[in-house]
Amino acid sequence: MKTSAEWLRDVLGYSCLDAAVLEAALTHRSAGSQHNERLEFLGDAVLNCVVAMLVYREFPTADEGDLSRLRASLVSGETLAVIAAEVGVGEQLRLGSGELKSGGFRRKSILADTLEALFGAIYLDGGFGAAAAAVERLFVPRLDRLPSAAELKDPKTRLQEALQARGLPLPVYVVEAITGEAHEQTFRVSCNVQGLSLRTEGVGASRRRAEQEAAQKLLDQLVPDRRARNDHSMTGP
Repeated sequence: MKTSAEWLRDVLGYSCLDAAVLEAALTHRSAGSQHNERLEFLGDAVLNCVVAMLVYREFPTADEGDLSRLRASLVSGETLAVIAAEVGVGEQLRLGSGELKSGGFRRKSILADTLEALFGAIYLDGGFGAAAAAVERLFVPRLDRLPSAAELKDPKTRLQEALQARGLPLPVYVVEAITGEAHEQTFRVSCNVQGLSLRTEGVGASRRRAEQEAAQKLLDQLVPDRRARNDHSMTGP
């Protein structure tokens, strides 16, 4: 099995001068006091800066909102976890016995956090240029696979834009019910638009998630609604 230093060189193209900082980056808080949370904080800032430069360079006609959505897609916890799993971060992790037994080396949040910590460690050890090169090595190949900025807009934003294009008022979201204990609540939210005979409901672990689900359902109904009106106009009364 490769050492952590050999693995880092092969995967991120960087040879770490300070073995201690690399060890800290790969150590979860369950495994000791010298863990990677501070490095994760630093690496998150480095990652966001470098990815912002990448999308700025790659998408010269995108506006600020589109650039923000493109960056958010690349640095999301889901994306980071996928990349971390692909390059074998889980096999390099140092976990406490509890996390090890529960499969912490596969947990998405731990994988994503550790990848950020690695970027922070490289920044400390070799400077911004070295960290930027490591980020680019993993993220540049994903730029061509990004969906369009419009596809990355959340349902509430897309619904608002669709309604404004049709001259309709903004949707109204109402919390219909909140159930469950304070630490594990479920929200049920309705969405309706004045002038449309459409009403949807969404359910989620947060109000925002419930609103997004309700907005998506209303969006899905807007398309057949428009198609039906077009068919009516072609066939006449």
